[in-house]
Amino acid sequence: MNIIWVLDDEENIRNLIRRYLEKEGYRVRTFATAEELNNALVSSKPDMFILDIMLPGEDGLSLCRSIRESYDLPIIFVSARGEEFDRVLGLEMGSDDYLAKPFSPRELIIRVKNIFRRLQPAESGTEKKELSYENMTISPEKRIVTVNDEEINFTGKEFDLLFVLAGSPNRPFSREMLLEKIWGLDYEGEERAIDDTIKRIRKKIREKGARPRLTTVWGYGYKFDV
Repeated sequence: MNIIWVLDDEENIRNLIRRYLEKEGYRVRTFATAEELNNALVSSKPDMFILDIMLPGEDGLSLCRSIRESYDLPIIFVSARGEEFDRVLGLEMGSDDYLAKPFSPRELIIRVKNIFRRLQPAESGTEKKELSYENMTISPEKRIVTVNDEEINFTGKEFDLLFVLAGSPNRPFSREMLLEKIWGLDYEGEERAIDDTIKRIRKKIREKGARPRLTTVWGYGYKFDV
């Protein structure tokens, strides 16, 4: 049974999210401040975080950054700040998804299920194979990417996107195809999510000296060049 921690300073929002998640069989723990959540992380950790951005004290973006320094666990932002800048900033901080308030609890459940579904290990006999190209290795079992034997820290979405592209080297993928594969059929966000994630992946692998490249196919999408 997956454990989800919910952080929101509004009690009614915390209770609403908890009620819907528990109805779907998830175990839920709620927090009103980032300090409470950080204290809990000392002794345990969840399978997913749902974080508000606007909080008293440490905000959700700062908390997301600190979580990413130690854990590769899925993070969904829910926030009344729905401007494009905030969505992009949340993704750049390492969140896996973003919902603007007011949101449909059913939509949140769909997003949660989609993320957990993608993280499930492959069934026996259909294991995803490790990919190796030049000086880069991508291990789906360990969800690790190495360049020159040095591990690179990727968020869940970044890893999934890189693995999809690297699984079919030199094949162009449209933005629509990538959104469907990585974010799911129910995702109602913009294609900008793909562009921002590609940008972060490129920066990380370039800094480590990776020889494979993520190439833009203008007016269409992206491909993994080897």
